[in-house]
Amino acid sequence: MLKLNRKSIIAATLLLAFLFLISVLIPTLRKPVLNVFNLPMAVFSFFRQELGGLIFFHSNLVQAQKLKSKVDLLRKQLNDRNELYLENTRLRSLLSFKETIPYKVIAARVIGRDPSNWSSAIIIDKGSSNGIKNGFVSVTFYGLVGRVIETSATASKIMLLNDSNLNVSAIVQRSRQEGLVCGSLGGSLIMKYLPKDSDIRKSDIILTSGLTNIYPKGLAVGMVVDIGQEFSSLTNYAIIRPAVDFSALEEVLVIIP
Repeated sequence: MLKLNRKSIIAATLLLAFLFLISVLIPTLRKPVLNVFNLPMAVFSFFRQELGGLIFFHSNLVQAQKLKSKVDLLRKQLNDRNELYLENTRLRSLLSFKETIPYKVIAARVIGRDPSNWSSAIIIDKGSSNGIKNGFVSVTFYGLVGRVIETSATASKIMLLNDSNLNVSAIVQRSRQEGLVCGSLGGSLIMKYLPKDSDIRKSDIILTSGLTNIYPKGLAVGMVVDIGQEFSSLTNYAIIRPAVDFSALEEVLVIIP
């Protein structure tokens, strides 16, 4: 079978050589002979083109995968640098605030949230071994955060200002009108017990009044966004947007009395 194949190849080669010679010697036969060669040449050209395309496609695919890996690495490095920049910005603001307030404070990182009260309590990485006790007040550069309600040696739980169980004596910065601020289920703050003729307006800034020893005077609580009347019609109330974004807390200060 192998000899037969070799003979066939030799015969085909001789035939092609003969036809090529005939086409050179006899001009009238050149075109028909060339037409005989056109078909295998076209087939060969087609396969060569397809093979080249496959090689080019594979090369491009490998190159694209390499470029994607580089892009992913650069994107991660950029995200890491942005995160570091934002953290440094927050810490600089916190340090600047720490230097301006007339209180002794301890800086702490938020390391978790209370699963049973996710939106109204945070866990920080400082505890009784750092001098933190129940009742201590927590703040940020923007304003009042809440109050420590539990401590261990290395961690503390802070009830946030938007918790409905937390009440803060407060005043309107502009008019000095007094009221009591507490949290609500919707996450906003409500300033209660305002007289019907109280001087309070939208966009007024609310501060802690300092009437109790728990919360120092002058801490930012939030801004008035709406005013309404209680069901009894004897007093008004104000809805306050908190000065602090409680859902984005990452570092806080705890005031040491």
